[in-house]
Amino acid sequence: MQIERLHDWKLSPKEGRALQEKLAGRVKRKPLPESVSLVAGADMAFSRQHERFFATVIVLTFPGLETVEQVSAWMRPTFPYVPGLLTFREGPVLVKTFSKLKSRPDVVIFDGQGIAHPRRLGLAAHMGLWLKIPTVGCAKSRLIGEHRQPGKKKGHTVRLMDKGEKIGEVLRTRDGVKPVYISPGHLADFKTSTRLVLRCCTKYRLPEPTRLADIEVARYKKEILQKL
Repeated sequence: MQIERLHDWKLSPKEGRALQEKLAGRVKRKPLPESVSLVAGADMAFSRQHERFFATVIVLTFPGLETVEQVSAWMRPTFPYVPGLLTFREGPVLVKTFSKLKSRPDVVIFDGQGIAHPRRLGLAAHMGLWLKIPTVGCAKSRLIGEHRQPGKKKGHTVRLMDKGEKIGEVLRTRDGVKPVYISPGHLADFKTSTRLVLRCCTKYRLPEPTRLADIEVARYKKEILQKL
């Protein structure tokens, strides 16, 4: 994939927050494409001891969910750890990883937040602007917002709200298991994002694209660290 540079990653935290507020205005909310044939999942891992970030992107067919391509990369972080600004630490290695792809997915699901972020620019929303591809955030935990508990059956949802604004959906992907937090990234909306994630869930809590990316990035991290 060819990826056009959107901005410099080497900023101060103050500059990073200002950039997030600016970029949030560029995030477009619209239904995901009606015809999706390739869906990708992206996940990260970090070695605190070796100060390295690892990323994996896996592209699957949809709705068959068969692997088409997977790529991985690693980098040292160039931005400090600051809550709410994690994309500035993780973004560079994700861009490096996506640039290795030969295929171009129709949608990317990230293990992270979309607009469910203090400045409405979580990882999935931010990366969607970089990739110019529809993106969805599917997080295992809540960053901000309040919600009731969804029903216990697969497919039950409730709204994730922040200061009177809907910022996501809390989705039960399996009967009786912890829900996940869905928020649209770029070129996505609530309804179609939630529907896509649910259709990508088989017998596990997490959707197959990010579940498989999580397994592969752990394997890749171990492989690289063994060579150090």
